[in-house]
Order: sequence, then C-alpha cells, then structure tokens
Amino acid sequence: MSRIGNKPIELPKGVKVDIKGAHVKVTGQKGTLERDICSHVGINVEGDNLTLTTSDESKKTIALKGLTRSLVNNMVIGVNSGFQKKLVIEGVGYRADVQGSGLTLNVGFSNPIVFDLPKGVKAQVDKSNTITLESIDKELLGLTAAQIRSIRKPEPYKGKGIRYEDEHIVRKVGKSGAK
Repeated sequence: MSRIGNKPIELPKGVKVDIKGAHVKVTGQKGTLERDICSHVGINVEGDNLTLTTSDESKKTIALKGLTRSLVNNMVIGVNSGFQKKLVIEGVGYRADVQGSGLTLNVGFSNPIVFDLPKGVKAQVDKSNTITLESIDKELLGLTAAQIRSIRKPEPYKGKGIRYEDEHIVRKVGKSGAK
C-alpha cells in the first residue's frame, strides 16, 4: 500500500492556501488554482506545511487521501513554478505555427488543422518543430498535449507524426520484397 497521503506538502514562500470546507484555493506568483476535494479527506495547515487527515481508515478513503495529496501538491507546484510538456513533430513537410490562441498544424492532411488552445495553456514552436506547452494546471496541460498528439499519432514504420519528446516509438521492419 502506498503511503503518499501521509507525506506533508511543503509550501514555498509566496504560496497561500485557503481551505473552506471541501474547497481548496491555492494562490502563487504564477496564478490561482481551485479544486473541490472529497469530503472524507481533510486538510490541515501547520506552519508552512499541509497535512491530510481522513474520517475513517477504509481502503477507499486511504486511496482518496493519496490522490488528494497528489492533486494539491501539483496545484502548489503549478502556482509556484508551472509545468511544461514538449511535443516533437516528425515528417517531411510537417510543421506547426502559433497564431493567437490557436495552434495551426500541417501534418499531412489536405488542409491545415487549427487547434484552439484552452485558457491557461500557452504554446511556443521553435525551428526544429518542437511544440512547447506551458501551464500552471498539470491536468489541463496533459489533456491538451494528448489531444494535440491524437491529431496525428506517430506511425511505427517511419515514425512520422506528433510524439512526446521523451516517447520512444518502436519501429517495424517494412516489406522485405520478393526474392
């Protein structure tokens, strides 16, 4: 059984946490995040640490305690330093461009695809066709990156498509031809 829920969450300088019942609001230098948590899990502020408590010791409640601790910890890290994901575009003629709050992708279809970025997610594209997504909300950032990747998933023969920077694509051998 994991014991992540028992670890305290350290609050960096400049990060404030407001708890009203089951509603948690975390404010930092990069912005503000809010979330409703499970009513079986309580959060206590002790100096510059947060600790979590549960109403009972059932398996489900302990699992929710670990989940809540991870979610609140990601909120604290997000408002303090933010999160970043990188996507790499591979393929001849494949490219991306940022225009306003939209991401224009030319990835082998007859028309370019315009992907509207959600509020709170910023994108940059550099010369090597790497898309860098930044946000303070880790959950929204991962969802956005997955949606962009699903536009043209990497194929296993030449590796063309959109992939995460640290993702390894297992290549297949093509046709071997008649002998």
